[in-house]
Amino acid sequence: MTKDQLSKKVGKRIVELRTKKGLNQSDLARVCGKDRQAIEKIENGKVNSTTYSLYTISEALEVELYELFKF
Repeated sequence: MTKDQLSKKVGKRIVELRTKKGLNQSDLARVCGKDRQAIEKIENGKVNSTTYSLYTISEALEVELYELFKF
């Protein structure tokens, strides 16, 4: 799996978990302390997120970090 493929899979998983929680990108961004555009880029796999960014997203979604990698 390439880095781009992994970023896209993680992004897709974040979208799945976010929509299950009934959150939009702005809601998630607010809880994470990021802007909506940053969340959009992560969800679309356009950026290679840091471990800490993924951790803050998992905390905001109230899931364990490894859940972002269950695809």
